[in-house]
Amino acid sequence: MKIPALVLSATLGLSAPAFAQQCGGDFGAWKNQVTQEAQQAGIGQRGMTALGGARIDQKVLSRDRAQGVFNQTFTEFAGRMISSYRLKNGAANIRKYASVFARAEADYGVPAAVITAFWALETDFGAVQGDFNTLNAIVTLAHDCRRPEIFRPQILPLLKLIDSGAYPANVTGAWAGEIGQTQMLPSDILTKGVDGDGDGRVDMKNSVPDVILTTASKIKSRGWLPGVPWMEEVRVPASLPWEQTGIVTRLPVSQWAAWGVTRRDGSPLTNTNLEAGLALPMGHKGPAFLVYPNYNLYLEWNQSFIYTLTAANLATRFTGAPKFDPRNPERGLDTASMKRLQSTLEARGYDVGGADGILGEKTRAAVRDEQLRLGFPADGWPTPALLSKL
Repeated sequence: MKIPALVLSATLGLSAPAFAQQCGGDFGAWKNQVTQEAQQAGIGQRGMTALGGARIDQKVLSRDRAQGVFNQTFTEFAGRMISSYRLKNGAANIRKYASVFARAEADYGVPAAVITAFWALETDFGAVQGDFNTLNAIVTLAHDCRRPEIFRPQILPLLKLIDSGAYPANVTGAWAGEIGQTQMLPSDILTKGVDGDGDGRVDMKNSVPDVILTTASKIKSRGWLPGVPWMEEVRVPASLPWEQTGIVTRLPVSQWAAWGVTRRDGSPLTNTNLEAGLALPMGHKGPAFLVYPNYNLYLEWNQSFIYTLTAANLATRFTGAPKFDPRNPERGLDTASMKRLQSTLEARGYDVGGADGILGEKTRAAVRDEQLRLGFPADGWPTPALLSKL
């Protein structure tokens, strides 16, 4: 989701702006700087008028600070998100738009199942696209100093889209500035957009061919490898070098096979010439997945571990895979205990990104180190027993 300013400036044919105040401070003064940047970029009257009316949206800031959904465990989140409605309608849409999906795979190498999983999770196939004013949302998050490096580079692309007439000045979408049925940021629409229905514009809100092909274009741009898997549910033995697990560490599939990892049905692993990480979202007694090189695309789309694992798993369901086996994981930590664990880890010198109660990759890595030190299976899943020992 992060788009470096220099890359975006090159895309727009501009030199990088040299404004010092990138976020915060007086909103009027900050917006004046953005206005100068837009003028230098050659934004026309329609875009400049839209920018003139942009304002801070407090509801956007509230949503940004309250992403409690990521406090859920993988089985809770995936169980809710991979619904019978999405499975049924996803399969129906794959059939209905078979010719468009065939073109997406031919042109970009991206299977229908992968595109459809994002289409389902982001907006329920276009049914829930969000009603936040997109320009206000992006301006709000760009002025806010929590993640300005993500949102400041989105202002000019959105103004360019508005200026061209592709979208109205009051275009709406998600609270974080994404537009359309697969919730894409303006820079991606501007640089990766595909006019799938041939009407002369890229309409991510209403045109399904535009949605499918633009989404495929974005996925390919993030490094998708045609013909290579993205995820496979597996069965793990009772004993492994658990410290080698996780989505960051990638080992040859042949090594996982040598350690006793098998396919879910117990048969030997295939794709042994690839590298893969062993994802254990709820520890060594919970569900287990090998994630292959194409899983990187999911991390480019969204940095949440449980979201990406859910999206990748839903895509396998559209290819015929069965519902994942939750197995019997050890009890994890509630939000208050997770915050206490993170504070304890920070006191020991670990960078876990703050005590926010969310089990992110930095916290998992610190947990593995402490599990290894204390003699627990180093699977990155914090339990009450580990917290008590710490």
